[in-house]
Amino acid sequence: MGTAILGLLLVLGLPAPARAAESNGGVRIMPLGASITDGFNVPGGYRIKLWELLTGAGHKIDFVGSAANGPASLGDHDHEGHSGWRIDQIDANVAGWLRAYAPRTILVHLGTNDVNQNYDLPNAPARLGALIDKIRANAPTVELFISTLAPETDPVLESRIQDFNAAIPGIVAQKGPLTHLVDIHAVLTTADIADGTHPTAAGYDKMGARWFSALQATPSALNAQVVPPVGVTVAVASPLSGRCLDVPGTSTTNGTQLHIYDCLGSTIQRWTRSAAGELRVYGDRCLDINGNGTADGTKAQIWTCNGTTAQRFTFQPDGTIVGAGSGKCLDVTASGTTDGTLVQLYTCNGTAAQRWSVR
Repeated sequence: MGTAILGLLLVLGLPAPARAAESNGGVRIMPLGASITDGFNVPGGYRIKLWELLTGAGHKIDFVGSAANGPASLGDHDHEGHSGWRIDQIDANVAGWLRAYAPRTILVHLGTNDVNQNYDLPNAPARLGALIDKIRANAPTVELFISTLAPETDPVLESRIQDFNAAIPGIVAQKGPLTHLVDIHAVLTTADIADGTHPTAAGYDKMGARWFSALQATPSALNAQVVPPVGVTVAVASPLSGRCLDVPGTSTTNGTQLHIYDCLGSTIQRWTRSAAGELRVYGDRCLDINGNGTADGTKAQIWTCNGTTAQRFTFQPDGTIVGAGSGKCLDVTASGTTDGTLVQLYTCNGTAAQRWSVR
């Protein structure tokens, strides 16, 4: 936005539009849902209190998503809340959002519009279960929080809400240890509802506090995952830039030097750690140190997997990836952050250029 326009808005007493794609380099959290996630009635909604509590507790976080709104006091305005959307509409788009934003943690409050539109309610719980399965298929290591729906003041709608909510614990219980239940309904009363459906500012604050408690109770949800799990295909990113370890030009040629590039979720950025300490791409190509070299600046490349020491690495809890043959670290050249910056071997030095995380 031009400074003149921004100044005019301030003179008129109007709020400036929320700035998108903000980040303080923290753990990527995607608020996912409909108008209550967006913050209808109170722009920013529960995200205002949640941000305040998380940052006040010393956590570095990065809300992510294709939408952005909320007051200036909200330090990060990004989210994936879509007013009026049902579960099936979120389901139709979620895979693309996961590829684009690669969240570590997802907060889901979804189903109110299925209730209010009386949309095939007997199958609504199954749709929620299918959405969880799709999220898990596209982001297998994500910490996923599924909430019960906020209450409504209309008795007929509230009865439907309660029927839907009653099915959620059983669904969540079937989805593995990385899927968590959060009871939002229990912390709100009809006095916290402004228009029959959407919370008041005080109600949104209660929601934010409840999300905060759930996240605090699951510490991994507030810590970036740095060690690739064995056998799970993930993206490997440099937190310094937010860009991913990438094979240039979709090349399969042995000796192609790796670089960092915008995280796109494509096959050239999908790596699988093996039990032998390899990092595989395309299934049969491995992260490889050229000639099993030990000199600073030796290129990191792809090569047909062959079981040699040049292709074995130790994945450290601090995010460093250490070559078995050299004891040196996978490094982004000159701490670069731009697309195309080459990746190399370099003496481990504790800098951000040698930290990696999972997406």
